[in-house]
Amino acid sequence: MPMTTAEHGIDLAALMREHQAGVWRFLRALGAEPNLADDITQETFLAVYRKPFEQRSRGQTIAYLRIVAKNLFLKSRRKAGREVPVAELEHVESEWVELAGEGNGEELVKALKECLQQLDEKPQQALDLQYREGKQRVQIAEQMGMTDDGIKTLLRRTKARLKKCMELRVGKT
Repeated sequence: MPMTTAEHGIDLAALMREHQAGVWRFLRALGAEPNLADDITQETFLAVYRKPFEQRSRGQTIAYLRIVAKNLFLKSRRKAGREVPVAELEHVESEWVELAGEGNGEELVKALKECLQQLDEKPQQALDLQYREGKQRVQIAEQMGMTDDGIKTLLRRTKARLKKCMELRVGKT
């Protein structure tokens, strides 16, 4: 009979409390839709329950959970018959590690909220329409009385400004 996580000295509930949000955020950064990120986050901790690992440091635990989550995400993409842009995922992962370090992304979330507050009304509205309401660029342009190219430029510049702001806030340049 295989040993359980508890028999390995791992408190699964505590592990989940500490790392669940970070795993979910990482999956979202990789491109997982919210519902898929929810499912894969649960599957990540179930995998740890089934096949426990040796906890060494917080950073190694976070790295291990990211590996498990990324592999499960890739598996779900392949199963759905969707192309897996591995090079792009590796780039996103390296950016995540560079910005989040050994953290779970809490510092990134705080920095993003602070940076979003610095935006003018028009860029905030465009981001809200795209990310909160899931509207396409053409729809955003129509609603905001702009051209499609105008919205494309506004979103590109806004994202670049947010990235720069966040890098400054988390001490990365």
